[in-house]
Amino acid sequence: MPLPALLRLAFVVLLALRYRLKLILGIVVAVVIGLSLTFISGKIYQHLDRDPDRGAIALEDGAFGESYSTPIYLDQGWSPADTLWYYNTTQGSALLPYDLFVALEQPASEELFRSDHNMDRYRYLPQKPTFFNPDGLPVGFAKDSYQGKDYLGFTCAACHTGQVNYQGQAIRIDGGPALADMDGFLHGLEKALSAARDIPAKRERFIDRVLQRDNDYRSPEAVEADLAQWTEQIRMYNTINHSHIRYGYGRLDAFGRIYNRVLRHVVNREQMRDLLLAAEGPTGELLLTEAEVDRVLAGIEPTLIDDTAFTRIVSRLQSSDEGLPGLSQRNLLRLRNQLLNEPNAPVSYPFLWDITHSDYLQWNGLANNADLGPLGRNVGEVIGVFAKLDWEVKEPGFSLSGHLTGQSNKRERIAFTSSIDLVNLQRLEAHLGRLTSPQWPEDILGEINREQAALGKRLYAQHCQSCHQVIDRSAWDRLVVAEMTDIEILKTDPKAAENSVNYQGKSGNFENTYQNTTVGPLVLEATAPAVQILTSVTKGAVSTPDADKGPLRRTLDWFYVLGLSWFDNDVKYSVKAGDYRPDTTARPYQSLLAYKGRSLNGIWATAPYLHNGSVPTLYDLLLPAREEGDPEEGAYRPEVFQVGSREFDPVKVGFRTEGYEGFTQTTHRLGDRNTGHEYGTDTLTEAERWALVEYLKTL
Repeated sequence: MPLPALLRLAFVVLLALRYRLKLILGIVVAVVIGLSLTFISGKIYQHLDRDPDRGAIALEDGAFGESYSTPIYLDQGWSPADTLWYYNTTQGSALLPYDLFVALEQPASEELFRSDHNMDRYRYLPQKPTFFNPDGLPVGFAKDSYQGKDYLGFTCAACHTGQVNYQGQAIRIDGGPALADMDGFLHGLEKALSAARDIPAKRERFIDRVLQRDNDYRSPEAVEADLAQWTEQIRMYNTINHSHIRYGYGRLDAFGRIYNRVLRHVVNREQMRDLLLAAEGPTGELLLTEAEVDRVLAGIEPTLIDDTAFTRIVSRLQSSDEGLPGLSQRNLLRLRNQLLNEPNAPVSYPFLWDITHSDYLQWNGLANNADLGPLGRNVGEVIGVFAKLDWEVKEPGFSLSGHLTGQSNKRERIAFTSSIDLVNLQRLEAHLGRLTSPQWPEDILGEINREQAALGKRLYAQHCQSCHQVIDRSAWDRLVVAEMTDIEILKTDPKAAENSVNYQGKSGNFENTYQNTTVGPLVLEATAPAVQILTSVTKGAVSTPDADKGPLRRTLDWFYVLGLSWFDNDVKYSVKAGDYRPDTTARPYQSLLAYKGRSLNGIWATAPYLHNGSVPTLYDLLLPAREEGDPEEGAYRPEVFQVGSREFDPVKVGFRTEGYEGFTQTTHRLGDRNTGHEYGTDTLTEAERWALVEYLKTL
């Protein structure tokens, strides 16, 4: 090639490279600017609500006769703006259309269901209207928008905000365990919706109230249609999550319910049909004929069964219309137990301070907190609190969610479109990093006996510290190590741990896919561990950008979430500490048959105690449980006590357990037992018990 031609070619190449370099630099600059704007706008938005009372209000004649002045807050590292953002930040929860909830009356009166006193009866904390909460909903209730429609949703705060009352004064505990009765609330909501649907006068008032909002509804017919649909959907949820173990206040089998929600979305029509055909009654007879099964599944899509379709299936199973089986509640639950699992292991809501500094979370160490672990954990939580799971069936082809969930070998793959707000989940996790444990307020609850506490400190080092490390609540570099103890050693109620390992479900599109575990890849069969299916689903949700935003915005937000979640997490992967059964290839989840010992910072504000809330006070925890054959005389943990009051006992350190009609907690059945964790209880003197209680107040 002549020299001039070579020079011209080189010149053209240089121009092309220059143009491409400019393009690449332009894209990089645009991405950086976009991510910066996302970060800055989020930070500004977080500080718009600055009510000095943090929305808290006084309450007269509340549940169980409680009255208190406007609650105060202790120094936990958060400003009023921080607290209010935490209370009201949406996560993608969509329990019910917002207009329907705010217009809903109580079943037996014209008073609104959302009234302060009714919410207080379920132990949700009433609030006044503020910038982020214009309708004055309780702590942890928020308006969430998805696909152009407003929904009522839960935030972390609904289950993780506590309150302690003492002599007419209330103390709000950010990140503390709530006393909420979510199961009671959902059954009350079902009754209220049913009354609005079935009682003409209520229905008329309800429709008028919804239309007056001039928001998402334009006609009475649209209101009635959604009222009927959501009444059945809430009813279906309560039906399939029925448990013979009553939760009461301050407890919930969250994982059992999350498993059920995931499993009923994952199961496909073929697996559902096989299950229905094989379902047996109490004497071994088949519950349904082939014709009845075909009628029940008529019109159901083959790969995915969403909320609406599953509600239709449950309604048809209960219907006595021609061609349908008309199953009794008992037989419906028998069928439930073959597809899903009974959520029969309620646990206390855990406190949230120090979680961003912890290596493993959940009562049994289920959640690895390293790398993207917090994002996956929070996604699972939002699934449990009614995220809209608009999963879609996609044609073959590469997708990140399909690859990460092992669906690359499938002719069809599930795309995990949902209402889950990944950006806010990441922001909430970072937000919790600044939350510290509450310190005992001596000016309200009484002075700590320092002499007794000094003795208690020595006893704590002897009996407790090997599992419950002492940390500096304000140290930025603190690391909280979960000390795992096998259930056979700990002797506490094993049900929650056992369910996490033993519960199974139909794998749907995940059948014959490879899924990673700590001991290597696992091939999922048609019936697979529920914990693995949940893990797979959360991977899919994390790897799916928010479909409710424009293409550029959702891409930038997704990179922002993954980047910060990965690089802003100081927790690294580590082997679990403690005495537990390790995972093996034969039993890849058996390390979960353990419970963790945690740092006890702020333990005074987290009653009742043990993982299942079966011991009311710290003093009672230092007593042995009464076993069969023990003499009736003697000091034992209470076997029956009342739960629900927020009135604090600063001596025994816990909530009031008698003198009111709350929920009667018993400790006789598996799931409720108060046994175990008796280290040193048989050797401690009475004076030593009180000294140890006094020291625990100082943490």
